[in-house]
Amino acid sequence: MTENKRAGKLVVISGFSGVGKGTVVNRLLSDYDHYTLSVSMTTRKPREGEVHGVNYYFVSNEEFEEMIRNGGLLEHAGYADHYYGTPRSFVEENMAKGKDVILEIEVQGAMQIKKVFPDAVLIFITTPSAGEMAKRLIGRKTETEEQIDNRFKRAVEEIEHLEKYDYIVVNDDLDDCVREINGIVETEEGGVSLDPKFKTRFLSELLEIIDERMQAARARLAAERSHRK
Repeated sequence: MTENKRAGKLVVISGFSGVGKGTVVNRLLSDYDHYTLSVSMTTRKPREGEVHGVNYYFVSNEEFEEMIRNGGLLEHAGYADHYYGTPRSFVEENMAKGKDVILEIEVQGAMQIKKVFPDAVLIFITTPSAGEMAKRLIGRKTETEEQIDNRFKRAVEEIEHLEKYDYIVVNDDLDDCVREINGIVETEEGGVSLDPKFKTRFLSELLEIIDERMQAARARLAAERSHRK
């Protein structure tokens, strides 16, 4: 049996909340055998159905901070009031075995990874529009209204980093999105160029959604005060 000498690639997948990153990653893992998922570490509580060591390593703030001090994380970032990070040993061991290691991480962490692994393939997944992103994010019903607002505000910050990604992929059709990302990893070709008009339009829609939600929240607060009187 010939030993596989090919070194694995580090594939960083980011995207706005609600774009379906987790679904895309799961399909890549099930449809192709050359991927493995780097399980991130987080201090947030598990969502329904999530399993420790499978979806995330769920740890306390103290445990996470000890990993930082010991150099056990490739990257780490604060997001939505919680820590997220990538354990170093798993990534390095699997790349040495020839596996393409997927990191599903936020923009801040992706920028750290690019410094440590300049050859990493950075892919950003987006929806066709901010309205579609909002529909998916609200529709999954896993966050409070405050958390949803925070994710919209974070998206405003994230959109400023799109130029730093190697590839932009629009998740309009799941099957097409999965095939396109796999094609990028195998050939390093594909994706779409970042159209400045798309960025401007998406940001404008996003700010409009945030403003509408703020107005609705103020109206609810005024109604509650009036009712108490």
